[in-house]
Amino acid sequence: MRRMQAAGIDAFGGQVRLLELAAPGSPAPDEVVISVHAAGVANWDEFVRTGDWDVGRRPPLALGVEAAGVVAAVGEDVTSLAAGDQVLTHPVPLRHQGAWAQSLLAPAALVARKPAVVSWEAAAAFPVPALTADQAPDGQWVLVHGAGGVTGGLTVQLAVAQGATVVATAGPSSAARVRGYGARVVLDYHDPDWPARVRDAAPGGRGVGAAVNAAPGGAAAALQAVAAGGRLATITGDPPPPERGVEITDVYVRADGARLAALVETLAHGRLSLHLAATRPLAQAATALQDAVAGRVAGASVLTLQQSPS
Repeated sequence: MRRMQAAGIDAFGGQVRLLELAAPGSPAPDEVVISVHAAGVANWDEFVRTGDWDVGRRPPLALGVEAAGVVAAVGEDVTSLAAGDQVLTHPVPLRHQGAWAQSLLAPAALVARKPAVVSWEAAAAFPVPALTADQAPDGQWVLVHGAGGVTGGLTVQLAVAQGATVVATAGPSSAARVRGYGARVVLDYHDPDWPARVRDAAPGGRGVGAAVNAAPGGAAAALQAVAAGGRLATITGDPPPPERGVEITDVYVRADGARLAALVETLAHGRLSLHLAATRPLAQAATALQDAVAGRVAGASVLTLQQSPS
């Protein structure tokens, strides 16, 4: 049995460490095996580590739910991909191990081709935030709370592309970048009165019709900026109790290879951008995750991997 190097956990709640795990065998008819070049690291990997997000596998477990790499093998029914193709994927529920590993097994339907102009690092950090942002509610006036992060930033860009007027919150170091994404108003989330300022900015001072919360613990504050009868989606697992007829959605990303392919083409053509902040080797996975959870990384974080199993 071939072995591969990975980073993950021996038990839910355990510390992240390097592991040696069984590499994927031959793919099933609808699967591909990917030699991973890079994998994304973000807050949601902490949910997997603690067992709060069921990704379909139990420890010992390589963490990671998004990756970019080269197709090494294809199942007999796969016609959309071939060995040697450069790809990216969010392959949850996992069929073997997570993405922080030298090889990744994925259903072909959840895999998208990587455009040549998109770097391995950007492709690895793109699938989950892009698909999440794509699944957020739309509207004429949209609030994005936490727009300085990767998912929040992509949400702003997609909302602007759809013709929405966007009001965003971000820290001072991210404000100029968020304005560059097309947000009409960018407020400092440190200001305790920012929800009232969002309401004032919207037509009639009633608040926005739709809001996306991408700030951990920020959903309740974002709710105060939404007009009665509006919609709030939170991607941080903290939906507040409904009030004033506001529809509240606790968003969990849906894997979708076709949508991912369309979104990464938009990235390749420069109509979306992703701010890459940190790149580390696989051996530093624990530190990378700690930094992501603590908010010490103002952008996407990526692990780089050797290209072939040892």
